[in-house]
Amino acid sequence: MSKKYLVVADSTTDLPADLAKEKGIVTLPLKYHMGEDTFTNYLDYREQSVDIFYDLVKEGQKVTTSQLNAEDVIGALEDKIKEGYSILMLTISSKLSGTFNSARLAFIDLKEKYPKQDFILIDSKSASLGLGYITIKAADALKEGMTLEENAEFINNLIPTVAHWFTVDDINHLRRGGRISAAASVVAKTLRIKPILHCSAEGELVSRQKALTRKRSIKSLFDIMKETALPNQKTAYIGHGADLEAANELAKMIKGEFPNIEILIHSIGPVVGAHTGQGVLALFFEATTR
Repeated sequence: MSKKYLVVADSTTDLPADLAKEKGIVTLPLKYHMGEDTFTNYLDYREQSVDIFYDLVKEGQKVTTSQLNAEDVIGALEDKIKEGYSILMLTISSKLSGTFNSARLAFIDLKEKYPKQDFILIDSKSASLGLGYITIKAADALKEGMTLEENAEFINNLIPTVAHWFTVDDINHLRRGGRISAAASVVAKTLRIKPILHCSAEGELVSRQKALTRKRSIKSLFDIMKETALPNQKTAYIGHGADLEAANELAKMIKGEFPNIEILIHSIGPVVGAHTGQGVLALFFEATTR
């Protein structure tokens, strides 16, 4: 008899709260800090609305973020583990956050304490709605009857195919967070370039293209999807930082090329948004290559 288990992810999935709840996903929220205030990044933004967050960022408010620690993971999961659940957990890329390592340490402790349960931890090599996309797939596989081990194998095979492409309005946020070099940010800012970046197969942020205008950067995201998306593409996710108009513009382009596709449009939450800034626009889909 296969063991019952839960699909767990950190809050950088940026999924709509009601969708995560509907799918039975257990979400562990990270924290972010603005001045002397600390906020928990719940998916429903109960402590601070995402609109207020981006307004403050646009005004120049500096934001820092905190990874999950091992105690956070243990505290959030232990009651369910006592009920007999094993755990399949997906985290934001280990190249972007220490959350994966914290969860690894937590799972070592939990396995010693609850040896009858299984604990599988997966570095998604992803972020934001890319992680959200993968987590939804894991939750659906659980409901379809996959065992813990089968689901883990399924997800590990899926991860290299989930493309993450995005553009930002202000590259300084990526520079301050150490996500790109100072030299690259100076060039982009001086020339007013809109960079096109992606999350590599290793889970690192890499600048791949440049566009001279916002409109061209949006078109570039669409062109990349048109060229690399799997032919039977059923779903795409679009994330944005307080720029629904740009998200809708991108969705319209995609619908024109893939008329039967379902598109989820949702805000990029504060923990990821702290490093991308207001105006970020991101596209996630299954592709022939990341």
